[in-house]
Amino acid sequence: MDQSNQPESSPHATPGKRVAAFSVHIFTALGAGIGLLAMLEAVREHWAAMFAWLGLALVVDALDGPIARRFDVVRLQPNWSGEVLDLVVDFITYVFVPAYAITASGLLLPVMAPLLGAGVVVSGALYFADRRMKTDDNHFRGFPALWNAAAFYLFLLHPRPWLASLMVAVLIVLTFVPINVMHPVRVVRLRGLTLSLMGLWAVLAIYALARDFDAGAVVTIGLCAIALYVVASDAAIRIVRFLRA
Repeated sequence: MDQSNQPESSPHATPGKRVAAFSVHIFTALGAGIGLLAMLEAVREHWAAMFAWLGLALVVDALDGPIARRFDVVRLQPNWSGEVLDLVVDFITYVFVPAYAITASGLLLPVMAPLLGAGVVVSGALYFADRRMKTDDNHFRGFPALWNAAAFYLFLLHPRPWLASLMVAVLIVLTFVPINVMHPVRVVRLRGLTLSLMGLWAVLAIYALARDFDAGAVVTIGLCAIALYVVASDAAIRIVRFLRA
């Protein structure tokens, strides 16, 4: 690779600052290790434990970006791409491990499970490689390969195998459909409400996992309502604006 186009590290950066910056990359890469632990639990069919590890990976994913900006990682460690590293880790925790869980859990029609599992992994890989995956206002374009969330709701709702198979197939197709899905953190519009709902969602999800998905109607409805808000709020706002125009 031609190194002439690579950003140069500041000559004034101290070794301590460079070490601190590289430690952020290590922190991000820990997500891959957490993904392996989630996979081990999935192989043992300890599904709630698997989702607990995937939840921890979400925490790492939420924190590493702000920490990287705080430690000026791009300038101090220019030879390591935090963006590429983040995509690698996200593919493991957002796509690959959940795809195994969806395929091996018995939630899908047996004849369809391997094909749909492969479809999840292939569509997720293509989505992560799509440079158009985010809009200018920080929405995702298409279903954003959040298969960890999709798998969570399949385990929570436990629909009939034919319906679960249909839901997975529809999400695979929606990966390539230009719909807008809210990024729960980066979208500015209604950010206060969104972050409050995400906090509530985390509490409800932890409760559901602690009960091994026997969460009760109120918690289940709350989790589904918040998911509907994230997925459909942009479309609802656009429809309202169109009707008012």
